[in-house]
Formats: sequence, C-alpha cells, structure tokens
Amino acid sequence: MKGFRKYYGQKIIWYLITFVIAVFLNFILPRLMPGDPTSAIMSKVAVGMTDTTAIQKVMAEYSAKFGLDQPMYIQFFNFVKNAVKLDFGVSFTQYPRTVSDIVFSSFGWTLALQLPAIIVGWILGNVLGAIAAYIRGVFDKVILPVCMFISNIPTFGLAIILLVVFGVNLKWFPTSGAYGFDLIPNASLEFYASVLHHYWLPFFSIVLAAIGGQAIGMRSMSIYELNADYVKYSRFLGIKDRKIVGYVFRNAMLPQITGLAMSLGTMMGGALVAETIFSYPGLGSTLLSAVTGQDYPLISACTLMITIMVLLANLFVEIIYGLIDPRIKAAQQD
Repeated sequence: MKGFRKYYGQKIIWYLITFVIAVFLNFILPRLMPGDPTSAIMSKVAVGMTDTTAIQKVMAEYSAKFGLDQPMYIQFFNFVKNAVKLDFGVSFTQYPRTVSDIVFSSFGWTLALQLPAIIVGWILGNVLGAIAAYIRGVFDKVILPVCMFISNIPTFGLAIILLVVFGVNLKWFPTSGAYGFDLIPNASLEFYASVLHHYWLPFFSIVLAAIGGQAIGMRSMSIYELNADYVKYSRFLGIKDRKIVGYVFRNAMLPQITGLAMSLGTMMGGALVAETIFSYPGLGSTLLSAVTGQDYPLISACTLMITIMVLLANLFVEIIYGLIDPRIKAAQQD
C-alpha cells in the first residue's frame, strides 16, 4: 500500500502542476487573438448611432464592465477567483447571458450525444478486433479491410456522407438541429420522439468513426499477445485455452482503455465536427461560435472544461492501470 500511495501521490502532484499551467494558458491564449471582442456587442448596440464620441464612450463602458480595461495580471486573478465559484462572467457574443448558463445548457446535449456513441464504438471496435485476431480466417479478411477503410475516412467526411445519403437523398432522418424547429423543449412524448429522430445521424457518425481505429488497435495488440512467449509456455503446460485467452485479451485491453479514457476526456473537443455539420446545440458548436466571436470568457470556460476532462481521464487511466496491470503492482511492491 505504501508503494501505491507514493506512485499515485507523484502522479497527482504532476497533474496539479499541469492543471495550473493549463489554467494560465486557457486564460492568456484567447486574449492573444487579434481584434476587439467588444466590437461584437457594439455591432448590435450601436445600430443607428452616428456620433463617434458616443460610440467610443459606450465601448469604454463595456470594456470597464467586462474588466478589459484592467491590467492583464488583475484580469487573470479575477478569472481564477471567479472560476473557483464557477462564475465565468457574461458572454460577449450572447450578452447579457452568463457563460455558466451557456456552457451547462450545452453540456447536456454533448454528453447525451458523445458518451453513448464513444462507448458503443469502443465496445464494438474491440469486439470486432478480438474476433479478427482470434478466429482469423474470413473474419480477419473482411473485418480488417472494412475497419481500415472506415478509419481512414475523415470524421467530417463520414458525417457528410451520412447526411447526404440518409438525410438528403433517402430523407430518413433530419439534417440539422437536435429537435424540430417548431417545438419548444418540454417533457412530452412528441418532443422526446423528435429528439430521438434527430439523434441518430450524429450518433452513428461518431460510432462509425470510433469503430475502425479501435478494431485495428485491438487486433494488432491481440495478435502480439497471442504470439508472446507466456502464451506458448502456458499451452505447453496444458493450461486451458479459455483461461489463456482471458489473460491475452486483458493484456491487449490496456492500450484500449487508454484510448477510451482519452476519447472521453476530449469528448467536448471531438464534438466540434459532428455538432457543426449537424447543427447540434452542444459544446462543440458553442466553442466554435465563441472562437469566431472572440468571446474570451466563453472560450476560457470551454477550454478549461476540456482541460479538466482530459486530466481526469488520464488520472483515471493511471488508477486503472495500477489496479489491473500486474507489472505496475510488482514495481510498487519492490
């Protein structure tokens, strides 16, 4: 137990250092973008205004309101202080709506779309890869080429193909949105049916994109483990093949668990393509609109959430590895 405490303690310290650096970069990088973010608000507020002095005065008021007239280090400390309370200020592009309201309202859509799709794609890909490696024959000759073909299609290309074929040509599914444009979100069967109908195209675009890479990775690792010396020695000792295969696929799963954790950690960043193409109202679309509108608070909140999710995913992998990988257990006991 002492070895594990030291192992995990060192990991947590490094993650905390990484988090501090990431928070600083999340704050400073959006502010290095050229342009004036208050211009997005002024384009709405100053409609019909011709007095240049009045326009400049209004811009100065908004700069003071958002704290942009303060030195950068003061802005940073205010950002950190407010972020601890989950207060990221007011959005520039969706003023006067708060950033926290925008992020949390979008997060539900992204979570409902990305999480099931990533897990389903991961499970199917690993099952297909394991079958192709263990049974070989026709499974390997069919599954491997198909998976390689799918994995080499760009995510946006796969989404567009599904959109054109099943949305535009066959008209089986809607081409945009998360529910009907004539509906208001409510707890009715009509609304839930509309959400489910709009759900399938972006869902399958993510699942298909995940299956190919996972299947290829699982097949390669499984073949490597099946040809390892411990497998040959175990068979020589007469150990049942079912038990050997259990150890083989457990070892082959270790890199795949890393892939799953990283996919979950970068869930919000990976949502950008699918949500943009299908006009899905999740965090990906929110981040895109924030970048195009130079919305500093919204960009910082989104990227900070990505950072936290990636770090937690990596920490989760470290914990799982320490529990299931016998090599790490042995190293901590020495």
